[in-house]
Amino acid sequence: MHREDLEGTVRGIMENYEAGDVFFTRPDRHFPSRKKVIEIVKDVRTIMFPRYFIDDMAACSNLEYFAGSMLDRVGDALFVQVREALLFRDSETLSFHAAEGEARRITKTFLARIPYLQSMLLKDVQAAFDGDPAAQSKEEIIFCYPGFFAITVYRIAHELYLLRVPLIPRIMTEYAHQGTGVDLNAGAQVGEYFFIDHATGVVIGETTRIGDHVKIYQGVTLGALSTRGGQKLSGVKRHPTIEDNVTIYSNASVLGGETVVGAGSIIAGSAFVTESVPPNSRVSVRGQEVNVRQSAKKHSTSYEI
Repeated sequence: MHREDLEGTVRGIMENYEAGDVFFTRPDRHFPSRKKVIEIVKDVRTIMFPRYFIDDMAACSNLEYFAGSMLDRVGDALFVQVREALLFRDSETLSFHAAEGEARRITKTFLARIPYLQSMLLKDVQAAFDGDPAAQSKEEIIFCYPGFFAITVYRIAHELYLLRVPLIPRIMTEYAHQGTGVDLNAGAQVGEYFFIDHATGVVIGETTRIGDHVKIYQGVTLGALSTRGGQKLSGVKRHPTIEDNVTIYSNASVLGGETVVGAGSIIAGSAFVTESVPPNSRVSVRGQEVNVRQSAKKHSTSYEI
């Protein structure tokens, strides 16, 4: 095409730039790098599970050196990305020097939490191994299970969420979401021994609270009753609380900030729960009839689920 054929299109694009909504066109705007953030996730995972995802013999020959060098690498990268994220959010009020100081504090705090994250994830591995008879080893879960990968990324992102780092936790969890189909918001509070079986299609909202030894299956939604209030609902608890030792089967939905599923309860597949459930309850679905017809034998049966 000739240059003059594009002039009208260029003018239209420039008008949108000048509207101020496409912030990256401003030279003073700061953004964390999605690519670098994902590399940080991969490096933290490598620290916690050496040689699973990169074949680095240093992890066998000198674990202390390996862990130290990887921590240095993560710390340097995270510091830059956190600084950029803080300036992205607070560029009008935060100086570059102040952003660097806060980024150093956040990075130091996060690195100190990695042993805790590792111990939590080892409990999640145990939960998956105990809860899935198809698992042949714990190593298989770490290598292969998309639910465990989503939980790993969530636990990393959650630490940064608690430190009030903008944007980066969302980049991390959306990275896991795209790869696994699990939309687990970094703001959710998730206890020990958490297991997502089969993973695909799971949605867990920002203000969800999940206790210990909870198991959920594919297609489960822990969501809000309504988000029509938009930004007015920011910070308001709008997602449910799931207490200890609860199992939620596939395609069930539990909705609402005041909804509590009591400890020891089981939610059947495809259930739609918008009210609290007492402890040790069994929530089932009634009124659905399944018809089975065998035309060749002129025989049919029906039963309810």
